[in-house]
Amino acid sequence: MKRLVITGPRSAEFQDVPVPECPQDGLLVRATVTALSTGTEMRTWRGTPVDPDGRLLYPHGVPLDFPYEVGYSMVGRVEAVGPGADGFSVGDRVFVGESHKEYAAVEADLAFRLPDGLPSESAAFLNVLNVGQLALRKGRPGPGENVAIVGLGVIGLSVLALCRAFGFRTLAVDTDERRLAIASAMGANVTASPRAADLPDVVAAWSDGRGADVAIEAATAWPAIRTAMDIVRPRGTVVVVATHTDTPDFSPVSYPYNVKDVALLTSYGYDPRDDRWDKKACMSLSADLMASGEMDIAPMITDRIDWSELPGTYRRLDQSGDRPVGVVARWP
Repeated sequence: MKRLVITGPRSAEFQDVPVPECPQDGLLVRATVTALSTGTEMRTWRGTPVDPDGRLLYPHGVPLDFPYEVGYSMVGRVEAVGPGADGFSVGDRVFVGESHKEYAAVEADLAFRLPDGLPSESAAFLNVLNVGQLALRKGRPGPGENVAIVGLGVIGLSVLALCRAFGFRTLAVDTDERRLAIASAMGANVTASPRAADLPDVVAAWSDGRGADVAIEAATAWPAIRTAMDIVRPRGTVVVVATHTDTPDFSPVSYPYNVKDVALLTSYGYDPRDDRWDKKACMSLSADLMASGEMDIAPMITDRIDWSELPGTYRRLDQSGDRPVGVVARWP
C-alpha cells in the first residue's frame, strides 16, 4: 500500500509498505478520502518545531524525528473486523484519525461510524471541526452574544460553521479576499480585513458599539492575536486555538490591553474533567448537524485532488498567491 511520509524539511514522498493486519480488537479501514489540516500539515511539512528547543513536532510530546507520517483525517470503508471488535461490519463507512495512506489498522473505539446523508468529503473534516468546537466551547458565548473569528483557514471556517448552526452572530476577519468570500458563502453576518482603515467602524456597527463578546484567533500569527484583542469588548474573551511558532510583535498585557480586563485563553485538546463533551460527543454533534443539513462546510472545500498529488499540494500551499483552503485527497 501507499503511505505519505515527510522525509525532511519540505520533502514529502510516498512509501510502499505492507497492508497492516486487522487488530484483534479493531478494524482494517481502506481510505476513500483524507482531508488536509493545512495549517498543521504545512508546519510539519516544513519541519517547524513547536518548542523553543526545536525537539517537538507536536505539543503533546511527539519528537521531531524524520521520517514521520502526516495528517489525522480519514474516511474509509471497513475491510475487516477483528474478533474482539463489536459494533462494526465489513463495508461500514467510518471516520478515523489517521494519516494519508491507503489502509489503516485502528482500535474499534477510535473509529466513528458515519450517519447516512453525511458526504464523505465533509466527514473527513470531523477532527478539524472538533478543534473548532473545543475553541468555541472554551470561549463560552451565551445566548444572544456574538463571535468574531480571526483567521479563516479550515479551523476558523469550522468555527464559523458551528457558530451559524448555534445561532451566534458572526464577524469573519482575514486578509485574503477569497477566504472572506468563502466566509460569506458560509453565512458570516459581516466580513472584514484587519488591514481596513474602517475596521473599528465595521466592528461597532456589527456589535451595536460593544465589540465582540468572544474572539477566536485561528490565524497562527501574533498580529491576529492583536486584532482579536482590539475588537473584543472590555471583559470579553479571546481564545487562541492556533499553534504559534512566530515571535510576538506586541505585549498583550501592556496598554491598551491591560485595561480591557480581557480573558486570554488557549485551546488545545479535550478537558479530561469534562465527561459530557468528549471526542465522540463533539464528533457526533458535528456529524449530526451536517447530516441533517443544519451545518454545511462544503464552501470551504476548495480543492479535490488525487492522492498522488499530495506532495505537489504541499508545495503549492507553501507559496503565495492562489493557495487552497480546504483540500480533500481521493483514494482509489
